[in-house]
Amino acid sequence: MTNKEISRKFNNLAKIMELHGENPFKIRSYRNAYNTLRKLDRPLADMTLKELNDIPGVGKAIADKIRELIETGKLNTYNKYADITPDGIIEMLGVRGFGPKKIEVIWKELEITTIGELLYACNENRLVELKGFGHKTQEKLKTQLQYYIDSQGKYLYGFLIDEVDLLMDRLRRTFPDNRHEVTGDLRKLNPIINTIEVITTCNQKVLLEQKDNLGLNLEHDQFYLDNYPINFQSHSNEEFGSVQFKLSTPAEWQKEDPLPRCSEEEQVFKLLNIPYIQPEFRDYPDVLDLDLDQFSNIITEEDIKGVVHSHSTYSDGIHSIEDMAKESIKMGYQYLVMTDHSKVAVYANGLSEDRVIQQFEEIDQLNSKLKPFRIFKGIEADILADGSMDYGNDFLSNFELVIASIHSILQMDKEKATSRLIRAIENPNTHILGHPTGRLLLSRKGYPIDHMTVIDACAANGMIIELNSNPLRLDLDWTWIPYAMEKGVRISINPDSHNKDSIDYIKFGVNVARKALLTKDMCLNALTLVDFEKWVKTL
Repeated sequence: MTNKEISRKFNNLAKIMELHGENPFKIRSYRNAYNTLRKLDRPLADMTLKELNDIPGVGKAIADKIRELIETGKLNTYNKYADITPDGIIEMLGVRGFGPKKIEVIWKELEITTIGELLYACNENRLVELKGFGHKTQEKLKTQLQYYIDSQGKYLYGFLIDEVDLLMDRLRRTFPDNRHEVTGDLRKLNPIINTIEVITTCNQKVLLEQKDNLGLNLEHDQFYLDNYPINFQSHSNEEFGSVQFKLSTPAEWQKEDPLPRCSEEEQVFKLLNIPYIQPEFRDYPDVLDLDLDQFSNIITEEDIKGVVHSHSTYSDGIHSIEDMAKESIKMGYQYLVMTDHSKVAVYANGLSEDRVIQQFEEIDQLNSKLKPFRIFKGIEADILADGSMDYGNDFLSNFELVIASIHSILQMDKEKATSRLIRAIENPNTHILGHPTGRLLLSRKGYPIDHMTVIDACAANGMIIELNSNPLRLDLDWTWIPYAMEKGVRISINPDSHNKDSIDYIKFGVNVARKALLTKDMCLNALTLVDFEKWVKTL
């Protein structure tokens, strides 16, 4: 065990003890030991116990712990605290710039125990009212957390695509006579990216020479875009299309070995006698067996006419209802469904009945002011542990649209989770099932549900299912959308926006909806304002 590894153990011990409010003098001694030990030139493993004890600032207690580490690789004192600390909280202690005192507040007051839950809480502005936090601290933490998640080897499409788009623009401006295209997971619009790859006719030497102009860093022969590793596939124009085909189609399509050398991907399809399929459709099961007419009415971003599922300063949003409405108008949408959190969501400043009435009055005023744009009176109502809603049915009936979502008590088995959802679905005053599994991609698995049973219940009760477009959710998973369509259940592509910028999350939902071949007529918010109003009146 190296000196750095040993010193790091004492730093971790100091952090976890501070998290649990232990003796500050002991904590300080372990932190000092960390600073001292990591700077020593002589290997600690070669020292006798007396030599360890004689190191300034170490002493007998710490010397004994150093020997324990060297001989066993473990530190029992640390393990005592680790055994009573959730794994996710321990992981937070490894996030740079996020100290134990703040983690303790997050853990004790918000009951957040994973990195993903914390990032999502930042996106929903839940931290700003906590002691020791504020908008700047929350934004800084959000950046740190996002980097931490991204650095784990898998990446969320929604977090990196803007950076990749900028890179592609710089490539085309720097090398206008060359070809450059994204490939693989990115090209197929996969929500989780395993490898970030770009095909280019530039060679690696030229890319290296222009790395500064391209906004790239080089570490250990690996190119990085910001914090994202980028793999460049350098190939000639004569084989460009063949490489693109190989890297962005399922293995079973690649019957020829080697593939014919073609400059355009369409030529490969033609030579293999395969109908050309757009990249985002290629992961759909048995897509080659489908009639090409089935691709003619697939949802596009331009088809979305309204913003469903949004939050304002009434609950945990960062902008007012008017700000959210004006931004929706600016983006070309015809309506906005305001769905702040309901009263049980105290962490999100959920609305009491009196505040709901106050919000209704403001919406009425704004609708008069913003015609022909329309704001609908909605709520994201919490599904309680037994499947009931946190407002009574009489009060729920006042809303024009109710999204029913689970936000608490997420540790459930499949039977419990499914029955909880079905009871909410069967409530006559609920209309859209929000983020059905509660998952946070790369951060938290969703609670297990019987998807078929839930979708069947939605079909029987005229319920819409949300495709929550936040890049961390994308829930309902796209692989279940075909079954929903088969059962006649419409999908609503919702941004779950907590600020003006996140209205744009709709595009990420459209991406995965296209992978599922969601048609325009099966998407709720592809309805125009006139048709959406007609639908709302039927509820």
